[in-house]
Amino acid sequence: MISQKTIKIAVAELCKKASFSLPKDVMQALDNAFKNEKSPRVQDIYKLFKKNIQIAGKKQVPACQDTGTSVVFVEKGDKVKISDVDLINAINNGVKVGYKKYFLRKSIVKDPLRRENTKDNTPAIIHIEPKRGSSLKITLLQKGGGAENCSQIKMLKPAEGYEGVLDFIVETVRQASSKGCPPYVIGVGIGGNFEQAPYLAKKSLLRNLTKPNKDPFYDKMEKEALKRINQLGIGPQGFGGFVTAIGVNIEVAPCHIASLPVAVNTECSMHRHASVTLKI
Repeated sequence: MISQKTIKIAVAELCKKASFSLPKDVMQALDNAFKNEKSPRVQDIYKLFKKNIQIAGKKQVPACQDTGTSVVFVEKGDKVKISDVDLINAINNGVKVGYKKYFLRKSIVKDPLRRENTKDNTPAIIHIEPKRGSSLKITLLQKGGGAENCSQIKMLKPAEGYEGVLDFIVETVRQASSKGCPPYVIGVGIGGNFEQAPYLAKKSLLRNLTKPNKDPFYDKMEKEALKRINQLGIGPQGFGGFVTAIGVNIEVAPCHIASLPVAVNTECSMHRHASVTLKI
């Protein structure tokens, strides 16, 4: 048994960890981007990125003022005895505690048109995936509004195929330009249907940037998409340069014979996420 209190405390600490530091793979990707740039102006931007992250860690303040929507991915082992309702409540209570305790900006409104703030950044958006085993893995992704607003979905014709998907990925980034705080991490969901493709795109952002796609076909596609995106010349914060994105991750799912859904989820340079695994 994993108690609701244990989950609440763990999620609250994930809010802190995600806000105040970046994962090692993201830091490594930003360092590599810095080495690939020649312009002193562009190099200065990366130096400011690094200084900002160092200050965030040292002073325990958010690396970005937009502490985002709390998107939570849960891998729940079949031996974990807690109902989904209790699990959702525990996660939301953890978000409430974390955002209040660590003075993180509360950005969620109760209604999309009436715009009254919930004042605790809940409800979180929670995805629960059943697994075999006795552990509960919780991953918190803090998704900033600017980058999220640049995301797109398109129902392509199957005949548009490989090149059509690549064109849509690159065009989405071109339209985003500097609005979502590049260099970007680009999550892509291909297949499923209208609601599954965006989920796949969001989930793909969680894959470590140093790990290639397990499928050689999509590994090649990721590399080609990244190459074409970086040829756009948008660069960090839109100041030009060789690196507009530091990674492209693709997730796929089976789909209908008449459909080719593609979703592109743009993620900013402050790619904030953290995980914890709890065991019974």
